[in-house]
Amino acid sequence: TIELMLVSILLTIFIATPLGILSAVNQNRPLDYLIRGLTFAGNSLPNFFVGLLLIYFLALKLNLLPIIGQSVVMPALTLTIAMGAKYTRQIRAVVLEELYKPYVTGARSRGVPEVTILIKSVLRSTLIVIITLLALSMGSLLGGTAIVETIFMWDGVGKMAVDAILMRDYPLIQAYVVWMAIIYVLMNLAADLLYHWLDPRVRYGGMS
Repeated sequence: TIELMLVSILLTIFIATPLGILSAVNQNRPLDYLIRGLTFAGNSLPNFFVGLLLIYFLALKLNLLPIIGQSVVMPALTLTIAMGAKYTRQIRAVVLEELYKPYVTGARSRGVPEVTILIKSVLRSTLIVIITLLALSMGSLLGGTAIVETIFMWDGVGKMAVDAILMRDYPLIQAYVVWMAIIYVLMNLAADLLYHWLDPRVRYGGMS
């Protein structure tokens, strides 16, 4: 489960961050409409359907990957499509909000290159949103993605929970629920601590 989580999170960040920025910079242009359309589709498709599509095309038709086994690629891609769509839309919204703030207008008027503004100022502001999404996603992924792990026969926490439900192993189910609660609390606590480190305006009691 940890391996699946790490691969999915890394793929999501590498895909969603540039797409979100590109979509915001090219607002209401063909590229923006294309990216928004793809993210809409990614948000709409359930994980089990995406997993079956990947099995059909990548495994059965193209014979690139095994249907089940020890390959993390297809289960990670299945999770990345949904998460990447959500991350892209959130990053786009934050970047658009930042681009219209006075400090960006001032930097442009002083002749600061657009790439420098995006990397040094705007991207830093998006980190808060990315960290929030990461905390929620990591909590969910560490708890196990039951449907995806079951489809690809990935021996993770989610598949273990499904097996426990089918076998009516109540102690194991109770332990799984407690594990999920602890993971979510720890991930949200880690996110709050990172807020404080990334943005000095953030305090434990709110914005100062």
